[in-house]
Amino acid sequence: MPVSEPTSTATRSHAHPSGAAQFATAAHVFSLLSDPTRLHLVWSLARGEADVNTLTQASGAARPAVSQHLAKLRLAGLVQVRKEGRRSVYSLHDGHLRRLVTEAVNHADHMVTGAPPHD
Repeated sequence: MPVSEPTSTATRSHAHPSGAAQFATAAHVFSLLSDPTRLHLVWSLARGEADVNTLTQASGAARPAVSQHLAKLRLAGLVQVRKEGRRSVYSLHDGHLRRLVTEAVNHADHMVTGAPPHD
């Protein structure tokens, strides 16, 4: 009797079929992530919550640009913000987005370094 391998969380999909609304929403997420600075910010937040100063240092972008990008991501519901005194601390609340961005950056790393593809 063959032994079945467990399905990873990255390959599991939802049981319902996707329709036009899901594809339009996914395309909107991809359009938001198509900006390198926004992608870097979300990738940084996939590693843990951070404030604007930390994200500015990590991304190398100017603070006003980081704040504007974070506002767009927040309005789109991709990041959350909470106040800690005078600081705004940003985080991701969605494991799907975390895995999407991590896999996209890992894929890009393979393309840049020439590492062979794998599952």
